[in-house]
Amino acid sequence: MIGVKRLRSSLLAVATVSLTLLFPAASQANDELLKLQQDPDQWVMWGGNYSGTRYSELDQINAKNAKDLQVAWTFSTGVLRGHEGGPLVLGDTMYIHTPFPNKVFAIDLKTKALIWEYSPKQDSSVIAVMCCDTVNRGLAYSDGKIYLQQADTTLVALDQKTGEVVWKVVNGDPKSGGTNTNAPLVVKDKIITGISGGEFGVRGYLTAYNTKDGSVAWRAYSTGPDDEMLVDPEKTTEMLKPIGKDSSLESWEGDQWKIGGGTTWGWFTYDPELNLVYYGTGNPSTWNPSQRPGDNKYSMTIIARDADTGMAKWLYQMTPHDEWDYDGINEMILVDKKFNGKDRKLLVHFDRNGFGYTLDRATGELLVAEKFDPAVNWATHVDMETGRPQVVAKYSTGQNGEDVDTKGICPAALGSKDQQPATYSERTGLFYVPTNHVCMNYEPFEVAYTAGQPYVGATLSMFPAPDSHGGLGNFIAWDAEKGEIVWSIPEPFSVWSGALATGGGVVFYGTLEGYLKAVDEKTGEELYRFKTPSGIIGNVNTYVHDGKQYIAVLSGVGGWAGIGMAAGLEGDTDGLGAVGAYRKLSDYTQLGGVLTVFALPN
Repeated sequence: MIGVKRLRSSLLAVATVSLTLLFPAASQANDELLKLQQDPDQWVMWGGNYSGTRYSELDQINAKNAKDLQVAWTFSTGVLRGHEGGPLVLGDTMYIHTPFPNKVFAIDLKTKALIWEYSPKQDSSVIAVMCCDTVNRGLAYSDGKIYLQQADTTLVALDQKTGEVVWKVVNGDPKSGGTNTNAPLVVKDKIITGISGGEFGVRGYLTAYNTKDGSVAWRAYSTGPDDEMLVDPEKTTEMLKPIGKDSSLESWEGDQWKIGGGTTWGWFTYDPELNLVYYGTGNPSTWNPSQRPGDNKYSMTIIARDADTGMAKWLYQMTPHDEWDYDGINEMILVDKKFNGKDRKLLVHFDRNGFGYTLDRATGELLVAEKFDPAVNWATHVDMETGRPQVVAKYSTGQNGEDVDTKGICPAALGSKDQQPATYSERTGLFYVPTNHVCMNYEPFEVAYTAGQPYVGATLSMFPAPDSHGGLGNFIAWDAEKGEIVWSIPEPFSVWSGALATGGGVVFYGTLEGYLKAVDEKTGEELYRFKTPSGIIGNVNTYVHDGKQYIAVLSGVGGWAGIGMAAGLEGDTDGLGAVGAYRKLSDYTQLGGVLTVFALPN
């Protein structure tokens, strides 16, 4: 039986088709996506909507019947290594992406037959400059085109119906260490994409390309002169105060900003009312803090930019002068809700550094900064007046100096949460967060920069957080107003899968061993689990086809946590320190890319 929500979805779909017919193609991309994101039957962008909440109001699958879920169908991608991100669903078609070589499949949901396949030809030498597996985090859609950001930095627009290349443009230079792993985001008539390569001294930037032909609309660097960063010394603010002239240049020694990192390989969200795009920047280069004195602005920073011009409205640097590789690229979740009794437009961010941040997304005002993993020890707290974390000297790799192995730092470099996106439930007002529960030893050493060569300068080893449950992960429910954990589910390995909250009161996530799990939104009680063919680092999503709700997830172990298996690494400190911590993972799963789709029995 199709209820009121299904009827509303059908009406929205009709409205979307009408808009497509009424408005010229070049002008209706944003209008189209604004409508499509409201239709829960489809999944049209990485986060389900511009706000990145990964929430679906679908309720056919609920807390009472989730135990009855079963596999409806599967699809093998034929590609090994880590499968991050998730498929798009538009009408009767699903679009699936893979890691390198970045294939794209269009599948007819009625027949499960392939409509088309795109298999790009890329130079395999790009694999050597992809720091943490050959992952890709997903596709984007607008105006009859599917967008793919390839590993070799080529941004491709594909015809939605045929898979033919409409246009393509090169976004970076793999010979200098530049690659791409991010899912792009279409905003109005522009497609937003970032760049990877902080471990190779790449200077980070965000680029907006025109969706019509791939020409550059604007590009904003993370470091350097004000005009290249697209910041206004008087109007762009940090902690509600103007940043001042050359604020980035003054935070670096000499020309170090030119190889300063701050890459932009994470997720992008957008507020249509404020017309602001939100994202985070990554670690400064090198990982040896002694070689780059200063705050190293604006690495490790949340940035809000005008979608039309790229001009930054506000910035907030979470980890000044990073000493631990706590990239700030994790998703910025946008929610409108009460905070201390007042309606606020909020941004919630779970950072690699272990702090969960709540900010006013219109102004950049810092409202909450609290630890979302109790193991975090590198800082005592965040000073709410200055916004600066209060670093504990014992765990400061900079204060301890080069060639000193600083022990017991929590979290490890892969953070209390890496790229795996959290979800927000409109029903409970809680955030559900896949986390890592991992600590490390970190020894910096001097390293020289050579274009295209690793520019890391640190040796790491990782291990489960001590004095805890012995595992490497937790799945938590988080109150972003109080800055408190509501409940927590211990996991033997990091939860590297993107989560999904639904109108049925069920929250879904995947595990590195390969289980899809369904839990109760209020208590965390497990309702269902199923072992997929490989470890899950993909993002769970949901859609409706022919009146039936489905849950879909890509499995295919890899990513930083699974890099040992994905790349055949064996040394404990290999994989930038991750291999030793996750060595036992191979006892539970193996490589292999498979889409698994679940539904209730007929």
